[in-house]
Amino acid sequence: MNKKVAFYTLGCKLNFSETSTIARSFTDEGFDRVDFKQKADIYVINTCSVTENADKRFKSIVKQAQKVNPEAFITAVGCYAQLKPQKLADVEGVDLVLGATEKFNITSYLNDLTKNDMGEVHSCEIKDADFYVGSYSFGDRTRAFLKVQDGCDYKCTYCTIPLARGISRSDTLENVLQNAKEISAKNIKEIVLTGVNIGDYGKGEFGNKKHEHTFYELVEALDKVEGIKRLRISSIEPNLLKNETIEFVAKSNSFVPHFHIPLQSGSNTILKLMRRRYMKELYIDRVSKIRAVMPHACIGVDVIVGFPGETDELFLQTYNFLNSLDISYLHVFTYSERDNTVAASLEGVVPKKVRAKRSKMLRGLSVKKRRAFYESQLGTNRTVLFEGENKEGYIHGFTENYIKVKAPWNPELINTLHEVELTKIDEDGLVRFEFVKEKVL
Repeated sequence: MNKKVAFYTLGCKLNFSETSTIARSFTDEGFDRVDFKQKADIYVINTCSVTENADKRFKSIVKQAQKVNPEAFITAVGCYAQLKPQKLADVEGVDLVLGATEKFNITSYLNDLTKNDMGEVHSCEIKDADFYVGSYSFGDRTRAFLKVQDGCDYKCTYCTIPLARGISRSDTLENVLQNAKEISAKNIKEIVLTGVNIGDYGKGEFGNKKHEHTFYELVEALDKVEGIKRLRISSIEPNLLKNETIEFVAKSNSFVPHFHIPLQSGSNTILKLMRRRYMKELYIDRVSKIRAVMPHACIGVDVIVGFPGETDELFLQTYNFLNSLDISYLHVFTYSERDNTVAASLEGVVPKKVRAKRSKMLRGLSVKKRRAFYESQLGTNRTVLFEGENKEGYIHGFTENYIKVKAPWNPELINTLHEVELTKIDEDGLVRFEFVKEKVL
């Protein structure tokens, strides 16, 4: 009987795409993939360093696996495994920890799956993480995450990602297009482009530091791939989101009007302390440009609260700045200290209670912004892609401009596109609709 393997992924879309690639290496070796809650011979945990209390979260997942099968072989990979390999190896029950380059060769590090007395570590120096491994994953039957880029050359003072993933490097354009065609052939309707710093696409494409292609050229080429109904750009730095890309998306066949653009702070003082590569004035330009050519676009924003040196006055600058911007929602992150970062040694540490209060304020603002955006779209016709999960008797879906809708559960709608008219906002903040065309688009 085949050995069984199960996976647990923490963190970002990029981690999910890489878990899928690692999983395929197991199935190629004859393993059967099962759900993490099921009994398996080996459990692989793909870790994240951005998550607060990452080690606590990791320990609880290890315990989950041990509860199902105390004899299972447990492996840790991912960003936290690269940053703190020994810490993870010391967790009771962990047998193997693999770093940034080793994780893609996981099956060659396995013995007969007999548990080790102590966790074994194979972790490279991060400077050796200089080659590219392409990957894509299916989050569900409706969309796929396609990795196009890895690593980052930016030196933001709060971030450990360059330490966990290495230098900026890209998949070849040919390989990205091939992966997109493979995804399309599986009847997946939407592809989400993902990476650490996707606007830097093209750097390191053939192992050299210069750009072979630009992000714009990538977008232009993907738009010509047949069979893909929707392409969505995940998080992209404001300084790398160029006018030509915004203008192309506005008239594109398949790129949807949805941008997620990290801001991190609305105070230029804090942006300088963070070593971000723009000031807030550039951010205003990006939002204004999108609104000029796509008034109905959804614009999401990342923001960090409680960064060292963020006084009440500087926080209010951020709050007022965000309040004044024509954006659609916020992802709010409470600053937490990370080892080996410049920010961890900066003065002006913000008390944790104050960080929590500021975070709550911005989350409240996000609710208000999302509601206002949804209200602005009522009475318009949009295209909805329906998802596959039955949530308390309802099926959910997303419009091209990222409005979440709900309807009574109907399995025939799964992974289909329908034109609808948005009619009202429900008590739970989701949008109801009327079908304009019963026909699947």
